[in-house]
This record gives sequence, C-alpha cells and structure tokens, in this order.
Amino acid sequence: MAEKIKIAFALLLVAAGVAGFYLLSDQPMILRVLAVGAGVIAGVLLFLRLTELGGRFGEFCRESWVELGKVVWPSRKETVQMTGVVFAFVVVMALFLFLTDKTLEWVLYDLVLGWKRS
Repeated sequence: MAEKIKIAFALLLVAAGVAGFYLLSDQPMILRVLAVGAGVIAGVLLFLRLTELGGRFGEFCRESWVELGKVVWPSRKETVQMTGVVFAFVVVMALFLFLTDKTLEWVLYDLVLGWKRS
C-alpha cells in the first residue's frame, strides 16, 4: 500500500508541475517551463529513488546500457555497402513488379477481354 502511495505522490508532483504552468500564465515563459521541469524532475526522482518499482526500472536501464555497450556496430564502409544493397534490391523489385503489372495488364485487357487501347 505504501508503494502505491509513493507512486501516486510522484504522479501528483508531475501534475503539480503541469498545473503550475497554467497557474503562472501571467509570468514569463521561462518560469512556466521551470515549473513543469521541477515537477517532472521531482516526480521522477521520487519514483526512481523511493519506490521498489522505480528501483527495478533503474536497474533495468543500467543493465540495458551495459548490453548496449556490447553491441558491435557496423563500420561506415559496411553501412554504405548495405545501404547500396538495399537500394539495388528496391530498384530490382520495382522493375520486376512494373513488368509483372504490365504483362498482366496486356494479357487481361488485350488478349482475354480484347480491349485494345488506341
């Protein structure tokens, strides 16, 4: 139950920041944006630091960052080569589909139905 209260309070802080944006409508925009930012930061910090769910989420993010570091990213040369392969495949498929369409159009309209175009 205490966990749900903490999460609700974190959401309330975010909502208070958004409400502050509208309540400070006669103030400069920077203050209004800071109100939203303060509410969001306070809510997120409360969620991440004081709730079990936030702790698990933080741990998941840390583990994801470590896994991201293990990824072997392609070099620039490999990226350019694979992009070229994709473009060539798209051109070949477009040509194939165009020829298939025109062939079927000729067979159906000219040969089967006899609708000669002038």
